[in-house]
Amino acid sequence: MQEETTVDSGVVQALVDSVSGDNTDNDGTKSITDSLSAGFSATDTYEDTEDTTEEAGEESSEESQTETVEEETTEAATEEETTEEATEEETTEVVTEEEQDFRGLVIAQVNNYVNVRSIPSEDGEIVGKLYDKSVGEFEEEVNGWYKITSGNCTGYVKAEYCVTGDEAQALAKQVGTTYAVVNTTTLKVRQEASTESAVLGLVPIEEELVVVEELDGWVKVAIEEGDGYVSREYVNLRTDFVHAESKAEEEARLAEEAKEREEARAAAVATEATRAAQAAEQTVQKQAQTEAVIEAAQATAASSAGSEMGKSVIDYATQFVGNPYVYGGTSLTNGTDCSGFVMSVYANFGVSLPHSSSALRSKGYDVGGLANAQPGDIVCYSGHVALYIGNGQIVHASTSKTGIIISNANYRSILAVRRIF
Repeated sequence: MQEETTVDSGVVQALVDSVSGDNTDNDGTKSITDSLSAGFSATDTYEDTEDTTEEAGEESSEESQTETVEEETTEAATEEETTEEATEEETTEVVTEEEQDFRGLVIAQVNNYVNVRSIPSEDGEIVGKLYDKSVGEFEEEVNGWYKITSGNCTGYVKAEYCVTGDEAQALAKQVGTTYAVVNTTTLKVRQEASTESAVLGLVPIEEELVVVEELDGWVKVAIEEGDGYVSREYVNLRTDFVHAESKAEEEARLAEEAKEREEARAAAVATEATRAAQAAEQTVQKQAQTEAVIEAAQATAASSAGSEMGKSVIDYATQFVGNPYVYGGTSLTNGTDCSGFVMSVYANFGVSLPHSSSALRSKGYDVGGLANAQPGDIVCYSGHVALYIGNGQIVHASTSKTGIIISNANYRSILAVRRIF
């Protein structure tokens, strides 16, 4: 005959309370209360082989069994609590995931861009542009053309200018930007890939960190304090790509750039006029002063070139370090975004540039990577741009949290380095 042993709910609750709580010594937040249920499930029932046992004897046996369950559970809870205290930061269990599948992507491999057309023919209407290293989703192949969907653009691109399948799988993380999204309350960023390593910083849940490298059980990430390591268990990985620009988006961008060019040109003339007026100590009439400013600006632009002009660009740009970041802004003092920062700095030297990080990748000429970079060159990232200072450093409008700062140029993957002068 079988009898159920009922454990007093107050005892169970007391035991649960004694060992519950956040285990924040490891690289993420955990609870150990689940281990209690296993202790009770093993002793919930017992077999009474004596069918003739008296009622009093059965009650005595039940009390004895209940006490045994309570004692064993208490010991198990105590042992587990002690183990947690003794081991503290032992190696975190590695959460493995299958490799992200990028074989269904189409990645442009061209000097500038490939046209997206309405039909798989060069006679088709151009509905957008897929810039170099930009990405679309593969739909089908038709006579040497790939049908793709990318951003707000759907159409056909010539297959010879793109890669897909295994080639896209191998290239995807080089052209995209991978982020580690924190999935625990507070995550420790360590100096080395070990729970024994010193803590470099703490980041909150849902914070997005740029991934530098993926390791076995760890992810190397870039934070303001430098490169560090986080446990793979406590982040979700996401890779973002640059998509095609539709015809409507291009027209809107060109119109905005034309407006910004005119405003930048007017601002540059006004700035130079003020400087010239101060230098001349206002000894000439206003009209003569304006003419002198224009002539001086033209003479300066003609004589200043190469690295010397680049150094002047950096001298001017670095004086705004510490000023705020504002998305869509162009003010070097009141707030600007990354492309607005580059545009406004160069506008001070009479150079008109677009307010678009992707469009800046086609301005000037490519110098062949960071190894050939000089001060004043534009360093292009996926969705971001900066100005090269020298010695492996950049100045840029980074984020709304940091504003305009100086950083390591290799803090994320570089797409191109362009030279204006």
